[in-house]
Amino acid sequence: MDVDHPERDQQWDRRERGETELERLDRNWASLLQELRVVQTGVQLLTGFLLTLPFQARFQVLGPDMRVVYLVTVGCSVAATVFLIAPVGLHRLLFRRHRISVLVSAAHRCAYVGLLLLGLALTGVTVLIFDTVAGAVAGLIAGACALALFAVSWLFVPLLLRTRGRKV
Repeated sequence: MDVDHPERDQQWDRRERGETELERLDRNWASLLQELRVVQTGVQLLTGFLLTLPFQARFQVLGPDMRVVYLVTVGCSVAATVFLIAPVGLHRLLFRRHRISVLVSAAHRCAYVGLLLLGLALTGVTVLIFDTVAGAVAGLIAGACALALFAVSWLFVPLLLRTRGRKV
């Protein structure tokens, strides 16, 4: 099954699951909503936490470089929040318009972008915390480790599994 070629996915679902295209789209939408429920609360809490930091007394301790890291991190976190919540707005605007195919496809892409931005935001938070607690070198090492962990677990392994043992 390949999400980039839904016609192949639909053929497999019809043959193996006995699903119509609409049943497949409904199942895909429900599955996507479950995935988004997992990340939405976390990304909202992260964004809320980041937005309160400048109002804390210790925020003044951050040097100019870490303030840039902070601003980039806030930007990634806010953008991740927007993309991970966007499917709700899409659903509201497309509700009762018989556009489930467009909805699932657009929400799928929003989830991809949102997760990538969330990984970058979490990497930035890691850099900020380690830099503040243990120094610049520790911040850079921790950030590199976090970025590598996200890249491996959220990108490389899924892409590897996606192409391994493919049955069409």
